[in-house]
Amino acid sequence: MTTAAHKQALGAYGEELAARHLVRAGMVVLDRNWRCAAGEIDLVLRDAQTLVVCEVKTRTDDRFGSPHEAITPVKLRRLRALAATWLVAHQAHPQEVRIDLVAILRPRRGPSVLDHVRGIG
Repeated sequence: MTTAAHKQALGAYGEELAARHLVRAGMVVLDRNWRCAAGEIDLVLRDAQTLVVCEVKTRTDDRFGSPHEAITPVKLRRLRALAATWLVAHQAHPQEVRIDLVAILRPRRGPSVLDHVRGIG
């Protein structure tokens, strides 16, 4: 498997794991891998009356930083803009909008470790 294919497979694995976790937590998936000219939202969910834009970061190790460290101020600004674009495109008017992170560490051996961080920005 090429490096690009491996990265894509790892990302798809992480997004599926995250979606299952969030649904078990009571959320409803509204959209997956929603794209527009400005970028992509991994998961859009409803948590009661709150719209949740969820970024999923999956890593096999922390050699290049933890999944949490991938959320920079620039990435947060982009996620906020993407959330606003999604709301307009879907004519949605939720009571609240929240940006979450699901950070997944998928080591070569052993189980994956998932951390759901609510309200990252």
